[in-house]
Formats: sequence, structure tokens, C-alpha cells
Amino acid sequence: MNLREIEYFATEVGARLHRQGWYLVTAESCTGGWLAEAITAIPGSSKWFDRGFVAYSNSAKQDMLKVRPETLTKHGAVSEQSALEMVNGAIAHSQAHVGIAITGLAGPSGGTSQKPVGTVWIAYAFPNNVYAQRSFFSGDRHGIRYQAVMTALQRLSQAIG
Repeated sequence: MNLREIEYFATEVGARLHRQGWYLVTAESCTGGWLAEAITAIPGSSKWFDRGFVAYSNSAKQDMLKVRPETLTKHGAVSEQSALEMVNGAIAHSQAHVGIAITGLAGPSGGTSQKPVGTVWIAYAFPNNVYAQRSFFSGDRHGIRYQAVMTALQRLSQAIG
């Protein structure tokens, strides 16, 4: 794990958002606020970061981000549908133009054959596009969370351009 990589990509994301005049909002579950911490560690991030939500429990996802109970029942918290509702809820409860949501299974327990430990969904919302991508990470809990944050920042940096 290289924390300098996280710092590099958080800085890149910030520079690209600032150039566009966009603000970012985050909604995190399995990463527990690590993404927001990485972003706010960058000096001047208040110029492009609006706020972050840590919605670890299903009730927090429902209360703070308006993830529908039926989504959680039918698809589970670790699903494309939940990630999309999380990012849309974050955008709706912020002043941001761009949103990112992370939900996954960091382990060491909780996985199933359909959703093994290391399954992570990351959803992105831009002014004209909302989508989610699934990743499978390996390693211990800390390693999975690190990979989720790195992947989120790398993909976000690429998508902003």
C-alpha cells in the first residue's frame, strides 16, 4: 500500500474538478470515510469538495441517502442498485455536481458465493451520466479498503478528464 498514490490521485481529482468548476460529494460504506479523508487531506480541497456521507448501516443508507428499503431487501447493500441510489442520494443532499459512492464487502467475514469478500461497487454521478462498476479485490480488510479508495480516485480522475 502506498499512501502517496492516494494523495497523488486525490490531488489530480481536485485539480480536474476545480478546472471544471465542479464540486464533489462522497457516500461511503465499506471505506468508512477514507475517501473523504484522502480528499480533505489535500490543501485547498474546500474549493472543490462539498461534503461526505459515511452510511455504514442500512438504516443510515436509507435515512441519509434515501436508499429504498426494497432495494436493500431485493439486491442487498452491496449491489449496483444500492450504489446508484447512494450516489444519487448524495447528489440530491448536496451542492455537488459530481458524486461517488462506495459499497462493498471488506471482510474478513460476510461474503457469499454470489458476493465474496472483496466485492465492491463504486457508483459515479456526473451532470449527464450516472453509472456503477463492480470490482473484486483481494487481501485483508485494510487492503481491500485501500484498493477501493485507489480505484475510486483513479477512475474518477480519468472520467473527469
